[in-house]
Amino acid sequence: MSSYRNDTYRQLLRARHFISDHYDSPLDLEQIAREASFSRYHFLRLFRDTFHQTPHQYLVQRRIERAKLLLATGDLSITEVCFAVGFQSLGSFSTLFHRCTGYPPKAYRARIFQGIHLERRFVPTCFFRGLQKVVSISY
Repeated sequence: MSSYRNDTYRQLLRARHFISDHYDSPLDLEQIAREASFSRYHFLRLFRDTFHQTPHQYLVQRRIERAKLLLATGDLSITEVCFAVGFQSLGSFSTLFHRCTGYPPKAYRARIFQGIHLERRFVPTCFFRGLQKVVSISY
C-alpha cells in the first residue's frame, strides 16, 4: 500500500510540474490528468486531496505569480502580460489578479514602482532580483 501511495504522489507531482512548465499554454483537465495517467475525475479528487487546491486553482496561482513578476520587472503592457502568462481574456486576468493580490494589475505595477523615478529600462537587473524577493515575501 505504501508503494501505491508513493507512486500516486509521484504521478501527482509530475502533473503539478507539467502545470508549472506549461502555465502559459492553454491547459485543460483532461490533458493534465493524462500527464499523471489518471482519469480526469479521479485525478481531480486526488490532486485536491493532496495539495488542498484544484489543478485549476494551482494553474491560476502560477499564472498570477508570473504576472506579478512581469509587471514588476518588465516593460510589457498589462495586455501583453495577460497573454504572456496564458490568460485568454484581459477581463478575466484583471479580475483574478485583483482577487489574488488585492490590487488591479495597473495599481499593482504603480505600487511596485512608487517612489522610483528612474526609467525602468535603466534599472540594473540586480535591483529587480531583489525586488522579486521582496514582492514574493510581502504578498
